[in-house]
Amino acid sequence: MAIYALGDLTPSIDSTAYIHPDAVIIGAVTIGADSSVWPGAVLRADDGEIRVGARTSIQDNSVLHTTHLDPTRVGDDCVIGHIVHLEGCDIRDRALVGNGAMVLHRSIVHSGAIVAANSVVLYDREIPPGALAVGSPAIIKEGRADATLIALAAESYVERGRRFAADLRRLD
Repeated sequence: MAIYALGDLTPSIDSTAYIHPDAVIIGAVTIGADSSVWPGAVLRADDGEIRVGARTSIQDNSVLHTTHLDPTRVGDDCVIGHIVHLEGCDIRDRALVGNGAMVLHRSIVHSGAIVAANSVVLYDREIPPGALAVGSPAIIKEGRADATLIALAAESYVERGRRFAADLRRLD
């Protein structure tokens, strides 16, 4: 796997986290217990910090970046889908960001909220707890997120990370 320090900026990865060999982790990145980072994902903390909580999945080909002023934070029990772009934003505990979505600088996705697939949360927006953000730019639909869906998806990736850590083997 590609894990890099950048000068004095060194990743901190919990020993129970699963990092796929084709993921890239650079700089001031912290990854919590039982979290997973999947193939092609890039977490590049060269300007500020990226924090990923416990039991959170960063799925295939997602990009997490940061700025000097705006760290990128992802809480506990979150699901960050395939091909997601997070930059300088705050994804709170038990939130889900769907495939192909983007969440930009200083935006907050509160606990239990969902950013729907292919949606774009522009700068300085807040997605309330339990809301669904859908579209480009995203519009908010209060009370439309399904907390059970988020919990099931988060748990499935904790189990998947354990399976891959135990059973993945390269054949070439």
